[in-house]
Amino acid sequence: MTTFTIDPETLTTLHHKTILITGGTSGIGLATAHLLSQLSPTNNLALLDLHPPPATFTHPPYHLLYHRTNVTSWPSLRAGFAATFTKFARIDLVFANAGVAEFAHQFFADTLDSSGQLAAPDHRTLAICLDGVADTVKLGIHYLRKNGGEGGAVVLTSSLAGYLASAGAPLYSAAKHGVVGLMRALKQETAKLHISIAVVAPAITVTPILSTGYREAGSDPADYAAAMAEKGVPINKVESIALAACWLFHEGMAANGAGIFVQADRMVDFERGLAKSREVWMGREMLDLFRGGRGAPLFQRLEGEKSSL
Repeated sequence: MTTFTIDPETLTTLHHKTILITGGTSGIGLATAHLLSQLSPTNNLALLDLHPPPATFTHPPYHLLYHRTNVTSWPSLRAGFAATFTKFARIDLVFANAGVAEFAHQFFADTLDSSGQLAAPDHRTLAICLDGVADTVKLGIHYLRKNGGEGGAVVLTSSLAGYLASAGAPLYSAAKHGVVGLMRALKQETAKLHISIAVVAPAITVTPILSTGYREAGSDPADYAAAMAEKGVPINKVESIALAACWLFHEGMAANGAGIFVQADRMVDFERGLAKSREVWMGREMLDLFRGGRGAPLFQRLEGEKSSL
């Protein structure tokens, strides 16, 4: 597979759009908002997050909405979408980006509840990184279907951990694998609605998420990234992830089903590569057996063509 980079000047379709971004006031979400603002001051930006954007972020107020949103709460997330639609009268693009790091040891450190029994694990990582993404996609499809058949695009933030599980981050890895699986399971159905769905999967990137989870509270993400770089770990600039997300929006239906992995600020489409190599990892016999049954009506589908897997 050939890696590539993106020139922001080629993203010529991203103007006069309404873009909703969860986790939009820090990290990847904020970098994406910055890029969209630079591409066109007439882009309508809806930033859904628990905290408002920093004072350093400027965009014409008429074209900007901040809505305090908890993505783990359906009423809160639903209200954020509704506020966006009320202010801008449509939604064209949705970036399901909000996420957190692995939170403490959920499998090997035992805590007891008030009765002295083993306490339930803390599933906030799953709730934010998978459930919140799924709910964002549900609302995104709902509102994109209001665009008179024009559809739109949904981009989901996964991770390298969504393809190669990260030791020490089991729930984060499970959630990010789930994000990839969600995209794969939806891409044929969303295509019938002229809605593209794709994922961006960053390797380690300098964002506030590097200061959470196991790491010391208040630690500088740049310091952590620098320590990793000294060990030979490739590090992304957050602007590179924003470029990848905006490129997926720009490509529209041509990007449906893509999985853009970003490492050392370079990009490659993992999904296209995996599709081409199925015979290698499935084996010819298993692949033929799978293809022989792919037209079976196993699950309820949107009216239209049979599966093209």
